[in-house]
Order: sequence, then structure tokens, then C-alpha cells
Amino acid sequence: MNALLEFIVQPMALLGLVGQTCFFARFLIQWVASERQRRSVVPTAFWYLSLLGGFLVLIYALWRRDPIFILGQAVGLIVYTRNLILIHTGGERDANP
Repeated sequence: MNALLEFIVQPMALLGLVGQTCFFARFLIQWVASERQRRSVVPTAFWYLSLLGGFLVLIYALWRRDPIFILGQAVGLIVYTRNLILIHTGGERDANP
């Protein structure tokens, strides 16, 4: 237990934990928005949290030098960015509450 606590208080571990918290929060936001509208919706906040969480976790993955983790996060950032571009250029306004 002490080893886990010692690891978690390291700045890079905290950064990774904040990134993972962003990923968790985006699912809560999507769930609440869908329940309110009684249909499946993906709010814009979902994509912003995805981008923030992905960026923070990518930094953590680079620090860990984990190529599989790095690749997964890097590709995700492209998808999140593209969705935000579509939203802000009018391509997906109907899908957002």
C-alpha cells in the first residue's frame, strides 16, 4: 500500500490520474445528457474532456515510454479534435444538446 501511495504522489502519476479522471467524467456527462433527453446524445463537453484526458494521458504514456499506450492516445487525439472541428464548423450541431 505504501508503494502505491508513493507512486501516486509523483507529479507524472498525478497527471496520468487526472487524465483518467477526465475520461471517466466524459462518460458521466454523456450518460446524464442522454438520460435527460431520453435518447443517446454526445454533448460537446464529452469531446473536450476526451481531448484533455487524451492529452494528459499521452504525456503520461510518453513519460512511461509505452509505445502501445502512446499510439492509442495519439490516434484518439486526432478523432477528438476532428469531432470538435465538425461541431464548431456546423457539421454536427444537431447531435449536441
